[in-house]
Amino acid sequence: MDKRILGIDPGSRLTGFGIIDVISRQNSKYVTSGCIRTHSESIPLRLQEIYTNLNQIIEQYQPNISAIEQVFMHRNAGSALKLGQARGAAIVACVQNNLPVYEYAPTRIKQAVVGKGHADKIQVQHMVKVLLSLPQTPQADAADALAVALCHTQHTKYDQ
Repeated sequence: MDKRILGIDPGSRLTGFGIIDVISRQNSKYVTSGCIRTHSESIPLRLQEIYTNLNQIIEQYQPNISAIEQVFMHRNAGSALKLGQARGAAIVACVQNNLPVYEYAPTRIKQAVVGKGHADKIQVQHMVKVLLSLPQTPQADAADALAVALCHTQHTKYDQ
């Protein structure tokens, strides 16, 4: 059976998600992607929205692995804390659904997808489109989430 990976690009206002099926390390198939947009001004309610929406996505698409971007230090400590909380809500949704959670640094994700660790968002979007043979360029946060999933395929042995 193929592996289905849920990639997550966490954010307190916008959390990207992307799901791919892995046939082999060099062959992945796009399933779906998008963004969870939180609408509340309250951080606790935003975290609940992330958790609830990810639960629905997991229930609908039945991934068996999750991969998420690690926190990187922002210039603004408050932003880093909010990002960490959004990651926590996403991780809990995955763990509650019995998904193993793999974490990757932003530079490692970009290296796996673009070939350089300091690529910009446009380069990531372009390479995700190419690697998954998508008809159009995905939204930036969805592309980042798909890149997280693709990164996981590069760091796991799927060729049997």
